[in-house]
Amino acid sequence: MERTGDIITVWFSCHWNSSSLNAAGASREGAMPISMNTVQFTGYVPGVVGKITEVHGIYYYENWGLDVSFETEVGRELSEFVARFRPGQDGLWVANAAAAFAGSVAIDGGDATDQGARLRWFIVPPAFQGAGIGKALLGKAVQFCKEVGYKRVFLWTFAGLETARYLYESVGFCLCQEHEVRQWGQDIKEQRYDLIL
Repeated sequence: MERTGDIITVWFSCHWNSSSLNAAGASREGAMPISMNTVQFTGYVPGVVGKITEVHGIYYYENWGLDVSFETEVGRELSEFVARFRPGQDGLWVANAAAAFAGSVAIDGGDATDQGARLRWFIVPPAFQGAGIGKALLGKAVQFCKEVGYKRVFLWTFAGLETARYLYESVGFCLCQEHEVRQWGQDIKEQRYDLIL
């Protein structure tokens, strides 16, 4: 089984969009810390499907060697999610700081009755780490699930994303499944984390 968009990370290659990050004064080295007061959270905005796909594609290629099948699957599944988006059942949060993409997360409520709501497409570029953006995004997603009345939230990821693991364990997710799998051109240890609300 292939799963995308559930890969949880708060790391991202500094090569991505480095010119706009530097122009915004948010380069990784020597940057002033970003205040959460300046971070704006939105839902869907034009271009965000491409941006989230780009961020995932570049990061996972450069850092984990995932092949083109990963990026195309992220783009396809994210596009399908946005096209069928149901307010009150699904959620999408996008963080922007210094006029640049600073992170995203989504809740897919499509199978919530049977399996639980699915947390997907959670990522924060490194230039924006340390300001609490990842924690805020997760908080918004979990709060949405509580307000909607979902009893369970789950996500798929793979072993090795330690900072992300710490973040989702900090809001109550627990490792429930783990197995080796060959996908996206690599051998990975796929993991499922669940949160009971």
